[in-house]
Amino acid sequence: MKIALFSGSFDPFTLGHYEIVNRGLQLFDKIVIGIGINAEKKTMFDTEKRLFFIQETYKNESRVEARTYSNLTIQFANEIGACAILRGLRNSIDLEYEKTIALANRHQNPDIETVFLLSLPEYSFISSTVVREMIKYKGNIQGLVPDVLIKYLI
Repeated sequence: MKIALFSGSFDPFTLGHYEIVNRGLQLFDKIVIGIGINAEKKTMFDTEKRLFFIQETYKNESRVEARTYSNLTIQFANEIGACAILRGLRNSIDLEYEKTIALANRHQNPDIETVFLLSLPEYSFISSTVVREMIKYKGNIQGLVPDVLIKYLI
């Protein structure tokens, strides 16, 4: 079984993330969405809520599983038996950052590949940071996040 890890803080999980996972399902048998826990990082939503949002989004898709982890991403990928780490790229800034992380991960475990998918243009402007600002100032988040998050906030 080909398992990919899609990791991040997902604060919150956006339609950009959703689009990458759904396209990744065309390449992999299973995708584990790994929510990295970093006690140093201040988040808008606690870990349990972020996990809930993702689990609700994929409640009808058995090939997607959401889990949390607090070690290195490459260590968690190894623990779950992943053959790849799935990453989305919105722009060249993402590429430079992700390339550095991918090379560091390859140094730790050369058997786990990093696979990059380019965001579709209609999702390339969406980031969790932008969505958090919209939520904070009561902006319109329709079309930026999965419906479960909208229902939760209303």
